[in-house]
Amino acid sequence: MKAWMLNDIGDIRLEDVAIPEPKENEVLIKVKAAGICGSDIPRIYKTGAHVMPLIPGHEFSGVVEGVGKNASSELIGKRVAVYPKIACGKCIQCVNNRPHMCTQYDYSGSRRDGAFAEYVTVPEDNILLLPVSVTFEEAAMLEPLAVAANAIRTGDTYNKDSPVAVCGLGTIGLMVVMLLKEAGYKNICVVGNKKLQKDLVYALGIDKENFLDINKENVQEWFRKKLNGGTSVYYECVGRNESISWGMDVLSPGGKMVLVGNPYSDMTFLKDTYWKILRNQLTITGIWNSRFSKKCIPNEKMDDWNYALSKISEGKIKPEILITHKLAIENLEKGFLIMRDKSEEYCKVMMTE
Repeated sequence: MKAWMLNDIGDIRLEDVAIPEPKENEVLIKVKAAGICGSDIPRIYKTGAHVMPLIPGHEFSGVVEGVGKNASSELIGKRVAVYPKIACGKCIQCVNNRPHMCTQYDYSGSRRDGAFAEYVTVPEDNILLLPVSVTFEEAAMLEPLAVAANAIRTGDTYNKDSPVAVCGLGTIGLMVVMLLKEAGYKNICVVGNKKLQKDLVYALGIDKENFLDINKENVQEWFRKKLNGGTSVYYECVGRNESISWGMDVLSPGGKMVLVGNPYSDMTFLKDTYWKILRNQLTITGIWNSRFSKKCIPNEKMDDWNYALSKISEGKIKPEILITHKLAIENLEKGFLIMRDKSEEYCKVMMTE
């Protein structure tokens, strides 16, 4: 099969490799769609993966074409999405029904071979069956959408009239906006810096006066005019000191900051910022990854993946609006370079058949 093999930092090549054999309790998936995540770019060009050589790619969907020992043969031919984090099942988090917080996990596309290939193997317990109404491209967006679902469910105030702010309009930031709109929030203020971001948030139904272009206006002044009483929740989807500081300025007393963006550098708090956290009794919470349950846990709310899938299958959100580039496997390096070099505007770059 063809696969994009990361042999070393900056050395990624389309190679002919053997189709993997599913191990016990695993299935073999023919990849139909795979999105390039923002985290894939530094993994390929700056930091490398946990093990190399390795096939990256953790946002994907496909069709089950084979099964290993003890995996159900009834899955063959099924259309599926895949949860990429593979929990150990033994650590204290797994034992307490928190596999998404597993400390001894494996991970498709960073610790084991992923989906920038024609085929990939994954544990049977990590697949999610797809309704016929959900396309492979939509299903490949379930991973970032579930992360966004984790964010908005973590920050939920249950007061849909209270203002909320989203800073950073990459794929996940836009999905946070999308899910907030669907959840019924009426006053969503968004912060971005690109024309494509502005066009997309308008398409999602955000009022023009609620979009701040940081290239044209001072963030603190805009927030003070726009949200004199502050905002109850601030979603930080950038991962920079300055955007965290903006959130500290705009949060109302008792407000919550949900940290979503991967950090660009070390994070530091000025003394005045720390005082704001104390005096305003602010809550700062981080989210990483998302909740996925192969089996429903009694008395637990729906996990993030099934929550996200339900929104797509019911037609309540349409994540495909965020796909700006579709590339065949042979041309996927073009997508890596567009994202690395910022040579053109993009949102979700995706490998498709």
